[in-house]
Amino acid sequence: MPSIESNALEPTRDELATLPLSAKLGRLAPVYGLVILMFALILLFSILLPNSFPTLLNLRVILADKSLIALLSLAAMVPMVAGRIDLTVGYGIVLWHILAISLQTMFGVPWPVAVLIVLALGALVGVLNGFLVEVAKIDSFIATLGTGTVLYSIALWHTGGRQMVGVLPDGFYALNGTFIFGLPITAFYVLAITLVMWLILEYTPVGRYLYAIGANQRAAELNGIPTRKFVLGAFITSGFLTALTGVLLASKLRIGQASVGLEFLLPALVGAFLGSTTIKPGRVNVWGTIVGVAILAVGISGIQQFGGSFWVEPMFNGMTLLIAIGIAGYAQRKKGAAKK
Repeated sequence: MPSIESNALEPTRDELATLPLSAKLGRLAPVYGLVILMFALILLFSILLPNSFPTLLNLRVILADKSLIALLSLAAMVPMVAGRIDLTVGYGIVLWHILAISLQTMFGVPWPVAVLIVLALGALVGVLNGFLVEVAKIDSFIATLGTGTVLYSIALWHTGGRQMVGVLPDGFYALNGTFIFGLPITAFYVLAITLVMWLILEYTPVGRYLYAIGANQRAAELNGIPTRKFVLGAFITSGFLTALTGVLLASKLRIGQASVGLEFLLPALVGAFLGSTTIKPGRVNVWGTIVGVAILAVGISGIQQFGGSFWVEPMFNGMTLLIAIGIAGYAQRKKGAAKK
């Protein structure tokens, strides 16, 4: 059974055309509520922390820290569009960032080849997840949890509990350490991938098929959509993006260790789930996911600058996840009741 159901709740043009201005604003407020909240938080923290929050340095820090979370959220979002969930985004990044370094330091593989190997292995894990979900008919939550645990155990075995350290080429460091117009290059990676995914999901048959599968797989099959192929493609995309994030994490940290990576799983899922409550509420979408990650980034940055303790970030992420899932569930029930 699919782990997630996708239903769009955004108002249509025909619906808005029949409403007066006040009713239109009321109908659009829930759609763009998180966007409004994001800008409200930015304004609030800018007023309360004028010397530290609205600065270029703080923007660089936020983009550098949260760009990897944004990439993982986009990776998790793709299977969600098809009504599945992929937990290997949190476990896989542990192995991939270690492997990107160890291939160079232990086996002498040139860094471009090492990167390609990691990306190919990430896509291969996506094939495995798709096979377990679509052929073996294992629930995606259970299947990817099992696969992710295996990947994590391989990372532990490969490192033996030690750090993977060595001198790496400058070209590999530049994958994450380059700045463009004063901003980290990872932010431009996120922007480029976001635009491509948005165009594919919103303006191509592939995107429409994935959303149709997420809304009702049986109906999609009856309409001639090869659901197995598209779900498999969604997992492959997720695995590829996870591996890419692992490579960038390795370039950033310059060391590999199995204790790093798992903490990315919760905020990545929070960003994707939170994104399903805005722009197109009730339906996982690209720009909503980016807004969800931005809410986390702005909120955590502001709270930490107020002197929040080390436990504030996981607490904030966990509470936001519960709220996001609650809102999404309520919106879907509301739409179901309206249909009836």
